[in-house]
Amino acid sequence: MYSQSDKTLTCADCGQEFVFSATEQQFYADRQFSEPRRCPSCRASRKAARGDSSRGGYSAGGGYSGGARSGGYDRGPREMFTATCSSCGREAQVPFRPSGDKPVYCSDCFQTHRRSY
Repeated sequence: MYSQSDKTLTCADCGQEFVFSATEQQFYADRQFSEPRRCPSCRASRKAARGDSSRGGYSAGGGYSGGARSGGYDRGPREMFTATCSSCGREAQVPFRPSGDKPVYCSDCFQTHRRSY
């Protein structure tokens, strides 16, 4: 349970001692979280290994990052599809599955076509 003084805990991964501050204890208690089993560095390493940048959690610096991200969400590498350019006939890689309803352009023709509007 929450105490009004800092606690020293031992990391389950690296065995190093780390401070679980009174402020962190209050934060955990308010959210009914159990005590951390890993130090901030090991928590950050595990989070990075999972590629889990979208969820909030404690950062290596010990502060809480509320899950805020800049620039959208992390969805990994974009799937690309092969199509034939409707203008020049070259093969093009596009970030959508061509349906055949609309023309598809290679990047060069797309830039030219885009400027004409």
